[in-house]
Amino acid sequence: MTVYESDLPGVGKKHEIELGGEARLVVVTHNTGKREVFRRENADSDAEKLFELSDGLARTVGTVLEGAYFQPVATENIDTVLGGDALIEWYEVPADSELAGETIAAADVRQRTGASIIAVEHDDDVTPNPDPGAGVTAGDTVVVIGSRAEVDAFEAAFIDPDAAGEATDIGDPVGPGTGDDADDAGGGV
Repeated sequence: MTVYESDLPGVGKKHEIELGGEARLVVVTHNTGKREVFRRENADSDAEKLFELSDGLARTVGTVLEGAYFQPVATENIDTVLGGDALIEWYEVPADSELAGETIAAADVRQRTGASIIAVEHDDDVTPNPDPGAGVTAGDTVVVIGSRAEVDAFEAAFIDPDAAGEATDIGDPVGPGTGDDADDAGGGV
């Protein structure tokens, strides 16, 4: 799926999202925040206006569509790409996780992976921006932010140890003298 973006001088921005075949969903975001949503069957057809939303309503609908309130399909994690390499993922903490029964600080999450826990959900209580002394228990959902490599390292360290071969701790040294460089295999020259 491709998303096309173009400026609309004096109006705002237009985003066109491929729907399959030649059809596209067109979203016009006005400088005022208003959103207009259209459907265009092909490049030569006129767009049909589907609906219009205020800024606040568009943000609420977007949050619902993203799945922030409800995930209809059982998944182990949900991810949101923010742009560049920044990523947010939600994980349920398994009972055998090193994080279960620890505080964020004691588990050394940031130092070991580079990722940060930005929220913890325990039962129906959500703690946004938890203190490093906050405890995490098995079954809690943690919301993690970082680069793809940092989030993968978090998953390998605390969620799925079998993924450890796919990601390593961010703080691991690499290069001459660390045993991780091909030049070290024979003890150097």
